[in-house]
Amino acid sequence: MKKIYTIFALSAASVAFSQIQKVEPAFWWKGMKNPELQILVYGKNIANNEIELSDHIQIKDIQKVENPNYVFITVNTNEINVPAFKINLKKGKKNINSYSYELKQRLPGSAERESFTSKDVMYLIMPDRFANGDEKNDSRPDLTEKADRKLPNGRHGGDLRGIINNLDYIQNLGATSVWLTPVNEDNEKVYSYHGYAQTDLYKIDGRFGTNEEYRELSQKLNKRNMKLVMDYVTNHWGVSHWMIKDLPSKDWIHWFDEGKNGFYRSNYKTTTQFDTNASEIDKKYALNGWFDTTMPDINQKNPLVLKYLTQNAIWWIEYAELGGFRVDTYPYNDKEAMAKWAKAITDEYPKFNIVGETWLNTAGQISAWQKGSKTGEAAGYNSNLPSVMDFMLYGDMPKAIKEKESWDTGMVKLYNVFTSDFLYPDINNVLVFFENHDTERWNEIFNADPKAYKLGLTLISTVRGIPQIYYGSEIGMKGDKNKGGDADIRRDFPGGWKSDVQNALNPSSQTPEQKDFYQFTQKLLNWRKGKEVIHTGKTKNYVPQDGVFVYFRYDGKESVMVVLNNNEKDQTLDLKRFAESLGNITKGKDIISGKELSVQNTLTVPAKTSMVIELQN
Repeated sequence: MKKIYTIFALSAASVAFSQIQKVEPAFWWKGMKNPELQILVYGKNIANNEIELSDHIQIKDIQKVENPNYVFITVNTNEINVPAFKINLKKGKKNINSYSYELKQRLPGSAERESFTSKDVMYLIMPDRFANGDEKNDSRPDLTEKADRKLPNGRHGGDLRGIINNLDYIQNLGATSVWLTPVNEDNEKVYSYHGYAQTDLYKIDGRFGTNEEYRELSQKLNKRNMKLVMDYVTNHWGVSHWMIKDLPSKDWIHWFDEGKNGFYRSNYKTTTQFDTNASEIDKKYALNGWFDTTMPDINQKNPLVLKYLTQNAIWWIEYAELGGFRVDTYPYNDKEAMAKWAKAITDEYPKFNIVGETWLNTAGQISAWQKGSKTGEAAGYNSNLPSVMDFMLYGDMPKAIKEKESWDTGMVKLYNVFTSDFLYPDINNVLVFFENHDTERWNEIFNADPKAYKLGLTLISTVRGIPQIYYGSEIGMKGDKNKGGDADIRRDFPGGWKSDVQNALNPSSQTPEQKDFYQFTQKLLNWRKGKEVIHTGKTKNYVPQDGVFVYFRYDGKESVMVVLNNNEKDQTLDLKRFAESLGNITKGKDIISGKELSVQNTLTVPAKTSMVIELQN
């Protein structure tokens, strides 16, 4: 028997004009672990109609909201035995409008898809600034902001095709996964290139390309045994998002009576999320405050909102064959709701990795956000979030290299970071980095000094965790956030545009300075690819002495000695100090210089130099 639901009192006038304008998700898949599907149906006064599904399909539930332009239909996909069915709007026995809803077949092994792990090196790209592969989509009549490379904060024309065209460059560099800053539609009037004020969660921004091109990029990466990582934003949308313009209900977003038009800026104190002594008002403004007037804060506590975000995330994983998520501004979300979000995704895809942007300053605060954390449990919370970002290491790395050595300054800062590793339930599954799209460029801090870059890259490439590098660092790109703002740390990659006078994407046309950075990066990252001892091995740290930090990575098969000399002079190490790690080993090979070395008595390390020594039994 067909089930028909009438949402509101029928109005002949409104029914006559009702049309289905949008359905989200537009289609779904059979065979999901969770068979329950919530379908958003949108149209003028659509809730004033009768709703019916074809093929005798039962509606499990329909939810109405304050706005009659929305209907939320819930079905059990296990009970649907046809590849497509119709959502019908009816007035009595008369069909007013229909939408054909497709249930696709999943790809074999989809649920067990591989995701990024400590075996990977993640290459972070801001697509608008990397390469322009299709000049025809630089500006579009249906999207407000047009391309203009003369504007530092404007659209510059980089796109998905530009990335696809340069996959050889990324792979040859040694990266194995690619994290793109958001590429969903961001149709704000200005400053839309970064993508963090999304206006359609199911559509790739036309200036970047199409949904099909996004999937093509992912598939081509997968064929290379590489992965595409989506930058997912749960905390806020753009003020021009079609749902923000016509809210399903007022509580879809956070409002403040004391703010202008409901807006109140976040106090950014996300430490209140775990402060057992925090005031409720401080927690409220950290969690519910808006990032900016153009970024309404989403209310994940609303079950319809949470379901929408969960299904959207799963839709992109399945559709685009993704290899992971990086989640923006993680501690600004409702943490209980996000724990449900993360669990729903990892229940569906057990190997799927999600790294949260946990921009906090101490290991105790950061580790609390990782799944199974004892520090999180102490505050009564389990995030279900597999991975976090090591902002403590990020914050102390430049200090360690810039400061003069003393009891508590210089390289000892690095050692102190690693002494807190016991707080993390899965220390190999943390993202390690020295810069990203929101921070000062490493090469700006050190004035494009290749020695400082090599020290930093050696560290993040050989310690526990998943190293992440930012596009352009590998050729020495600089950028001054303090003077030039975000635009300066997001400069166009030289050679990504036909009009560029120099092409650094082609190693043969790189300048000598660029080659120095690039070749070191390429050698180190490609070596790392096959090193299980670096991916999952144990660590033995030796407290830094005289500006030299030594640590070993080892397992039952192999041992690697890493030496970071931060001094302006050569240093000679007495190797007796490392006897417990060296044992009877007498020689090794420095993979950076290619030299065979004796590790019996002493080791001389050149000034401001790193060594990665494969020890030979």
